[in-house]
Amino acid sequence: MLELLAPAGSMEALRAAVQNGANAVYLGVGNLNARQSAKNFTPQTLVDAVKYCHVRGVEVHLTLNTLVSDREMKEAAELIRHAAQNNIDAFIVQDLGVVQLCRQIAPHIPVHGSTQMTVHSLPGVQLCAAMGLKRVVLSRELSREEIRYICAGSPIEIEVFVHGALCMCYSGQCYLSSAIGGRSGNRGRCAQPCRQSYGYGRWEEKYPLSLKDNCLVHYLQELEAMGVVSVKLEGRMKKPEYVATVTAVYRKAMDDGQVTRPMMDALMTAFNRQGFTDGYYTSRVDQKMFGTRQDTRDDPQWLQAARQSFEAGETQLVDLKFRAVVTVDGSSLTVTAPEGRTCTVPGPRPERAINMALTGEMLAQRVAKTGGTPYRCAEVRTRVDPGLIISAAAVNAMRRDVLNQLTALRARRENRPIRQPKPVPDYKGPKELPGLTVQITTREQLTPNLLNSETAMLYVPLHILTADPDMTARLVQRGRLAVALPRIVHDGEMPKLKKDLASLRELGVKNALVGNLGLLGPVREAGMKIHGDFGLNIYNSAAMSVLRSLELTSATVSFEMTLPQIRDLSKAVNAEIIAYGRLPLMVTEHCLIQGRTGECTCHLGGITKLTDKTGAEFPIIRDGDSCRSVLLNGKKLSWLDRQDDLAKLGVWAIRLSFTTENAREVDRILEDYLNPTPFAPGACTRGLYLRGVE
Repeated sequence: MLELLAPAGSMEALRAAVQNGANAVYLGVGNLNARQSAKNFTPQTLVDAVKYCHVRGVEVHLTLNTLVSDREMKEAAELIRHAAQNNIDAFIVQDLGVVQLCRQIAPHIPVHGSTQMTVHSLPGVQLCAAMGLKRVVLSRELSREEIRYICAGSPIEIEVFVHGALCMCYSGQCYLSSAIGGRSGNRGRCAQPCRQSYGYGRWEEKYPLSLKDNCLVHYLQELEAMGVVSVKLEGRMKKPEYVATVTAVYRKAMDDGQVTRPMMDALMTAFNRQGFTDGYYTSRVDQKMFGTRQDTRDDPQWLQAARQSFEAGETQLVDLKFRAVVTVDGSSLTVTAPEGRTCTVPGPRPERAINMALTGEMLAQRVAKTGGTPYRCAEVRTRVDPGLIISAAAVNAMRRDVLNQLTALRARRENRPIRQPKPVPDYKGPKELPGLTVQITTREQLTPNLLNSETAMLYVPLHILTADPDMTARLVQRGRLAVALPRIVHDGEMPKLKKDLASLRELGVKNALVGNLGLLGPVREAGMKIHGDFGLNIYNSAAMSVLRSLELTSATVSFEMTLPQIRDLSKAVNAEIIAYGRLPLMVTEHCLIQGRTGECTCHLGGITKLTDKTGAEFPIIRDGDSCRSVLLNGKKLSWLDRQDDLAKLGVWAIRLSFTTENAREVDRILEDYLNPTPFAPGACTRGLYLRGVE
């Protein structure tokens, strides 16, 4: 049966979800989750929440879906241990280090890969399975055909977001909020700058980054037929009334197999951004997907009805089987829950009937009265000796006692083995000066000066290398060459990518820069060494250890880290940092250049910019040779004048990342690397290496 997974940003929202038919809820505790602005739960209220849900047959999934620093790992371990001791049903995780921590402390509890892991292909799912994950939440940008393909080949469970807010950027790959205001989406502090107004070239009252909410309520049976295990509703930041309404509508759609106009009206009333979209799922990725939230007052009638759904009383959610016995030797009542748990209570010895004797039918009717409890009587079997009588009050007392026993049993904390996490080995980085790596975006940037430079590695995009085998052969002869892969590669694009990798390997290319888990397998199959890019979101020493176990040669650490964090990071693999360039703030399935004119002209080149109301500009480039877009920071990151500080971090290399630069600018930056010039605050930024992120 398809699982309906609902959000719980508070205890009220949790009750709203459960009373309206959720099979499971997901919630966060404290700061280690991607919705830190929600009310969230404390360690104690988590215990209460788990008991409440388990009594009613509902699972609880704990979100640990943020990047965690080394200093926060102890807190994360304590939370994992506490949750495991109190019967949490699953962990939802983004950080590779936290995945490892969960597996070490509580190996019996399933770990689910968060959508923040940016898993959007079957090889990505397969890698997650190899790391011990039991379920993956797929990226929201996938079509029905892509979801079907992944389900058909997946060795683990697949979960799909079906309703709620859509981020413009692939989840886990958005750095816009942290770059603008230091509030990181990867740390649960996103300020939602994508919902603000922007213009192309100059500011306008337009919203090219604001998508309508997703709504796949019409496709639930189709998703179940594909093999999707769980459908997820977004909304931990929203009102309990919203959770109640959306959960109820999706519950009814799942049970009845149809969606009525009143059901859609209820969804629209609860929340919408000028309607809903199913554009990704149906492969209609166009301008109709965009919309903004209109400032309107909530309908008081809707609020009252929604609140009544979870405050008026218990919804009978758990089907029970009863066996009632009334014989000359005594009476008893036994109850059996769906999971097989059984409780029995004795009753009084019956008396001889003077007028009307008790019948099995009469006894069954009395036992079945479970109103006001979370339980529903599905079956009553009786055994009644003739000529006996027992009072209705006695039957009611037995029913009350046996249900209280069952409730206590279902809420009871189980003693499962909890282990101590293994210490993370502390690998020291090199003490010598870091080497230089250079990443280019266009062929024009391969200047003679660059090719004559001493670089530890030159990263060249896949499409540039495959377009000119002769040039590639010359670069191979130069040495220290790596193919830079796009961060986003869907399954339909994987055969061409594998063919291209095989061709490059034949030409002598031995290294690849990889920014997504789904590409580790194909690169390894091609016989190339793997260099991890920033898209892997490496933020702590445990994550570096995971990359070592995955046999990566190097890893680009997150540019959301501070210099002291990078310095103290265990260098389990060679560490690399970006020291110059326009940082990539978004990667989008939509062609943002097409959003300007309605026509896709991204293949023609040139620079398109988004401008916000402060006048800040954000250049847009293509992601490789696809129509996906990368939104860049307007100011260039630069640490070229402070290379001495970078030399103290124990990193293998510092990277110059060229995106919008022409050939002359490339040569000038190479000269600045050799002979640093003073920092220009108007055009450059220190990024987050000094101030860090929330």
